Amino acid sequence: MARGVTGGVLMAMYALLAGCSKDEGVVRIDGSSTVFPIMSAVSVEFQKADLTKVAVGVSGTIGGFRKFCSGEIDVSGASRPITTAESEHCRQNGVEYIEVPIAYDGLSVLVNPRNDWARDITVAELRKIWEPAAQGTVKRWSQVRPSWPDKELHLYGAGVDSGTYDYFTEAVVGTQHSSRTDFTSSEDDDALVKDVAGDDLSLGFFGYMYYAKNRDKLKVLAVDDENPSNGIGPITPSPETVRNGTYQPLSRPLFIYVAEKALARPQVASFVNFYLERGWKLVGQVGYVSLPTHAYALGMSRVSARTTGSLFGGQGSQVGVSVTDLLQRETSGKVQ
Repeated sequence: MARGVTGGVLMAMYALLAGCSKDEGVVRIDGSSTVFPIMSAVSVEFQKADLTKVAVGVSGTIGGFRKFCSGEIDVSGASRPITTAESEHCRQNGVEYIEVPIAYDGLSVLVNPRNDWARDITVAELRKIWEPAAQGTVKRWSQVRPSWPDKELHLYGAGVDSGTYDYFTEAVVGTQHSSRTDFTSSEDDDALVKDVAGDDLSLGFFGYMYYAKNRDKLKVLAVDDENPSNGIGPITPSPETVRNGTYQPLSRPLFIYVAEKALARPQVASFVNFYLERGWKLVGQVGYVSLPTHAYALGMSRVSARTTGSLFGGQGSQVGVSVTDLLQRETSGKVQ
């Protein structure tokens, strides 16, 4: 059963600002619910230093790209790289974009704190749960691991319009946007937190920040990709394991995409510059993992040089890719 974003007072405030979207003085942002806390925090600080209004919406990564490539917004937050189809949509509408990595996230696998049997899970077990063939078949905890109790398994996860869903399915199932459909989905991560926290038999996935700020309500599982090169045994998501790449395959980069034409407006250019010069320091405060400092300098170089296109070749979610390596390769002229 799918649900949309519930909103709340904060979202209502941003919706009112979005009503000013035709005002060229407003910086218009939409996209990923995962990226939203970062962009919201940066926007608040930016507006303290600048009188420019910033309208921040949450349509999910896919919904954000639809608006972005139609020219409706200036900046799109994304929890995975742009796809070929989305890039083509932008091209057809004359939207050239600059891709800017802004943070790392560790997709987290969560259960209810009253779950006293599961402490870790393997990627193979996650695949067994989430692959399309599991629909209507894998419905009990004991079917995942025989030592677990013969109790119902209730699944919760990101909505299918989210980059989180795309990345999770690529990393776990092996095919982006492919999974069983008989789970409770939502674009609202706070709603997923409430679901998992209120259901003793739950298992869900969402961004690390939503776990980090709800540690008293959730229990995180360590994930074992069974690859010795990434670390030995199950690895728990943390700023350290996400940054050093041992939490695999669920560590991923987060992005903003900036319309090149929009940068001609001083308000948009000021916002992007503010983020890359100062706003990135808020990443850790809201619960995500900042990139190395030099990565933000390389991102600024992309913006200053108006370097359009994707470092990821328009292929969407890619597992285990180092953003800083790609940025450094680009400065050396080695990125295709």
